[in-house]
Amino acid sequence: MAFLRRKMPRAERGGFEPPSAADGGLFPHQRDVAAWACRGGRRAVFANFGLGKTRMHLQVARWIVEETGGRYLIVAPLGVRQEFTKVDAPAMGMEIQYVRTDTEVAASKCRVLITNYERVRDGGITLEQFAGAGLDEASVLRSFGSKTYQAFLDAFQVVPYRFVYTATPSPNRYKELIHYAAFLGVMDSGEALTRFFQRNSEKANDLTLYPHMEKAFWFWLSTWAVFIQRPSDLGYSDEGYDLPEMRVHWHKVDVDHRKAWKQVDSWGQAQLLQDQSTGLKEGAEVKRETIDRRLEKAVQVMAAESPNKHWIIWHDLEKEREAIQRRLPEAVCVWGSQDLEVREERILGFARGEFGILATKPVIAGSGCNFQRHCADAIFMGVGYKFNDFIQAVHRIYRFQQTRVVNIHIVYTESESVIMETLREKWRAHDALMGRMSELLRTNKLSRME
Repeated sequence: MAFLRRKMPRAERGGFEPPSAADGGLFPHQRDVAAWACRGGRRAVFANFGLGKTRMHLQVARWIVEETGGRYLIVAPLGVRQEFTKVDAPAMGMEIQYVRTDTEVAASKCRVLITNYERVRDGGITLEQFAGAGLDEASVLRSFGSKTYQAFLDAFQVVPYRFVYTATPSPNRYKELIHYAAFLGVMDSGEALTRFFQRNSEKANDLTLYPHMEKAFWFWLSTWAVFIQRPSDLGYSDEGYDLPEMRVHWHKVDVDHRKAWKQVDSWGQAQLLQDQSTGLKEGAEVKRETIDRRLEKAVQVMAAESPNKHWIIWHDLEKEREAIQRRLPEAVCVWGSQDLEVREERILGFARGEFGILATKPVIAGSGCNFQRHCADAIFMGVGYKFNDFIQAVHRIYRFQQTRVVNIHIVYTESESVIMETLREKWRAHDALMGRMSELLRTNKLSRME
């Protein structure tokens, strides 16, 4: 067995021993994971929601700066920077500055800087000037498309120490995991595909693990990526990390099928029922036509509960936001074209419990924000195929340090039943992957993964 394990592919160690003690405010599991990442030099941290990825990231950044004398760049979604700059960094005695251009980098006296994905994507910041860099909520790269993903993979190769942080690597897309490995310099994506997977010649991007390589793949993954679901995965107490019950409520809204009678499919066949799976155009039309009915269902759900509850309403369309503002004038809305400072202050205000209803899109506040202190109830105004956006939004309130029963209300139209079932299946697959990787960590421990 030991001989076979030595033959399995594994990531090389390219980092160094932490040059100083970890911050005293870090929990034991956070110290261990940060030290493991530092020793590896190029590693992925897939830590469950609420386990403290931000503080782990900041600790690694501090060590990189201490060891190299250089600078470290944190790349994060637009709505997340406040968690670094206004919450966790001050708690660790660190100062971080947000930068948008090379000019601002040069003018800053901070050694750890933060910017957003768009600034890097558009070439506003030169990466050669950084000794280390980390992608926070790295899974958002999927929304930029394959060309930008490839651009990130190539551009960051000049940075010696590289890290990715996210809670939700996709269980349905092996390619995402392989792309992380390529970004980190662990293994070329083409080599990984050839070594571990057989491809479906009739369906692009449909990958299946070779049966004889399945064990080797998961072991290889565990040598450069840590999947930690709770402190006990590393042998520590889970006290304070017990999650409450989560109740998922599905609310179906009827649609007017008579409008489908004028539609024909690609074969020229007349439609009998409104079915969102027939096409994007038809699906978008149903979304627009049912806004008022879906919103009315959301209002009914809220009215049936205690008036003191705090709610977050997740939506996808600007028309939905406009309807929410008309129907619920007390709701505070956050949208993309708002001034960034206004957005951040509204998001932080809701996190502090200063108002009762926040309405926004998952792509704006669905990653990195912590709403569990005052909110335990969320409403999704519809369903879609973007599982990552959905699960990230769910875990803004269903995360460690949540003390109440969490209620997730999902409003969907009758014509979205197929999409709803697909979402459920992806959710089951996600839970299965997390369980599998957690078992690997309990078996191998971090010391055997270095």
